Order: sequence, then C-alpha cells, then structure tokens
Amino acid sequence: MARAMSAEETRHEPGVLLYRISQLVTMRGEPGPRRGRQMREIGVMGDASVLICGGLVLAVGKSREVLRHPWLKEHRAEVIELDCRGKLVLPGFVDSHTHPVFVAPRLIDFEKRIAGASYEEIGAAGGGICSSIESVRRESEVALADHVFSALRQAQSQGTTTLEAKSGYGLDAASEIKSLKAIRRAAEQWQGTVLTTFLGAHVPPPEFKQEPDKYVELLCAEILPNVARQKLARFVDVFCEHGAFTLEQTQRILRAAQLHGLRSRVHVGQLTNTPLAAILALNPASADHLDCLEKADVAALAAGATIATLLPGANYFLATKKYPPARKLIDAGAAVALATDYNPGTSPTISMPMVLSLACTQMRMTVEESLTAATINGAHALEVSERKGSVEVGKDGDLAFFEVDDYRELPYWFGGNHCVAVMMAGRFADMF
Repeated sequence: MARAMSAEETRHEPGVLLYRISQLVTMRGEPGPRRGRQMREIGVMGDASVLICGGLVLAVGKSREVLRHPWLKEHRAEVIELDCRGKLVLPGFVDSHTHPVFVAPRLIDFEKRIAGASYEEIGAAGGGICSSIESVRRESEVALADHVFSALRQAQSQGTTTLEAKSGYGLDAASEIKSLKAIRRAAEQWQGTVLTTFLGAHVPPPEFKQEPDKYVELLCAEILPNVARQKLARFVDVFCEHGAFTLEQTQRILRAAQLHGLRSRVHVGQLTNTPLAAILALNPASADHLDCLEKADVAALAAGATIATLLPGANYFLATKKYPPARKLIDAGAAVALATDYNPGTSPTISMPMVLSLACTQMRMTVEESLTAATINGAHALEVSERKGSVEVGKDGDLAFFEVDDYRELPYWFGGNHCVAVMMAGRFADMF
C-alpha cells in the first residue's frame, strides 16, 4: 500500500507540479496484481496534473483538483511547474527480467541462427550461454559495471525506471560475485531502481557439464550462502529446462534460497514443458517465459500468487513460431507481466515499447493489458508494488513522458522511440 509522506519530507524537498498533461495513465486500482478484466483498467485521465514532493507523489488528478491542494497553495512559490500539453505520461516501465552483465554480442550465434540452426544446436556447438562465460570471467568488475550502466541508461531512454538485473554469465564463485558487485556498482550510479538476482543456476558451466549435481552442490553449499551473507541479491533464479537444470535440481536450489532468506524466481517452460505445481509450491515471485504450458499449469498460475512473466522478445529473436499463451493465461485469471529478457543471445533489446508491440501483435494482448503487464504487474513480479508501477499518492515519482497523443500509439509505432523524458524519484533524469 502506498504510504503517506512525513512532514519532514514535504518540508525540505522542493516540489514539482506537472500540469495540463494531455493524457495520463495512472494504473490506479485495488491492491494486488491485476488479473483478468482488471488488466484493462488503466486509469486514463485527460487534462491531468501530478504534484510530487520529497520524491513521492503528493497528489494526482484533474488539473483543477490538484491546483486546489492545500500543500500547493502554501508552497506554490517554491514549486517547479511544468506544462505537459501534448505529452502522454505514464508510470515508468518496470522491466522485471534482464541479463545485463555481459561483454559482447553473440554474433556467431546470430549468423548460425539465420542459417537455420536451433537454440539447442547452437549450444551443443559451443555457442549459447557458455560462449559468454570466458569474457565475463576475464573482465574486471569496473568494466562489467560500465556495461551494466550503459544498459541501464539505454533502458531509461525507452521509459524504464525500475529494472531487475541478473548475474549468470560467470558461473563460478568469483565471477558470479564479481557480476553481482558490478550490478551494485552500476546501480549506485543510476537514478532509477535496480533489483538484483543471483542466476548462478543459468546452465552448468563447462567444467561441470558431465557432473551437474556437483555444481548444484557447490551453488547450494558455498556460492549462494556467500551471496546471501554479502547481501548482493534479493532474488535467486534457476533456468529449469532440458540442457540446463532438472526439476529436482531446481527445487533444491530454490529451497536453499529460502533457507538463506532470499526470494526466488524461475525460468521455466521456454523450450519444453515442466509441470509447474512443484515449483509453484515453493512460492516463487515469478515464473518466466512459459511458452510451453499445459492446462493444469495455466490453472495453477491463475490460482496462485506467482506472477507469469512473458518475454516475447526472445520468441521474436529466436524466430519461434509459438509465443507464450498470453490470452489463455489472462482469461484464466493469471497475473501477467511483460519484460524484455535483455541478453546477448536470445533477446538483445532493452526496449519495453517494442515488447508492448510484440505482446499486442503476436500474443493478442490488448494495449491496456500490455501496459498493465509492463508497469504495475511488473512491480508485483519484483515485489515492489508498494512503491512502483502506478501513479498514486505516496508512491515514488517515477514517470515516463512520451511525445504522442494517445497511449495506444506506444505499441503502434514499433521500432521507434518516442520517450522524451524520464522522472525518477521526482527528479528528471539526463537523457541521451
């Protein structure tokens, strides 16, 4: 639930008044992730205003209402006022699944895929995730942080203000710790919000390829406890898939995360089906990809608290003929989020507007559903919905400004970028 601001906050921080907003998408609604028809209720206002103080939203509504706010009347002389005519304003996007700690694009993989090689064939030939390991292990923490910061800035330029960042291309103790520290270093330089995920269980590294159980033992007994001890991550993730980690191995790692006070998320159902009941019983914050689902899996997601995070950028880039079953999930009552899956091998995009377009055109989500999935439901996937994902009193002043007349234009103009400004915690961020 959004909190009220203290007197200390409202007294010492200059306010910002955004007025005459042509179209404001608030995402206001009942507490909890949006499901079913709730995903179409996005709280659109015309001629709207937002008053921000102390980095938090103090008032939001029609301009005539906000202009009568008692705090504004008392402090009008100290407030920065900005006319937002001709602008679409919405909550900053929440990108709840990214892999930004890498060094170089995987161009050989790209060429092989164009020539017809499958994801599995590329991995068997030494490409895929393992091809990113050597450069990450070799690179310094500072250099990796520079790569991550560049990705954060690119995400910001597309309207993203909150982002989840995973490790997972080091896959040994030293390189995974280094990757997590690189994320932390980059996050300290960025005005937005970063939630860090330990993905040591991306795939078994080459030195454990024939003995994956030994790697799982190393993760659970040594690396994961060290991550928790140093407070380097909020979440632990596992790639549960043929060629990565089995269901039994996944359960073991997720239980170890619970033991050490870390929340979990899971890559599952991207290439083959894994029955979700056993995973959902461990209460992960999100289950991501979900291309291959059975009816029982859809029903389990609809009945549970885990967010179903769909990543159509990967389907597009891999040229798969099948996308995640968004309509089945939404119509059944599952809480659906969208994210970029930004990574060098299968989804090299950091653009949430592009993901919106793919969701609408390829998964038949409505524009309203896609916006809900990219904001408030993404915030629920990262367990920060009390602060992020909607424009409501007491929440962080994280906003994205677009030079368009109508929110439906965001997925319509695919491949372009109409974001002209981003505000994070009530302050405008530098743009490129």
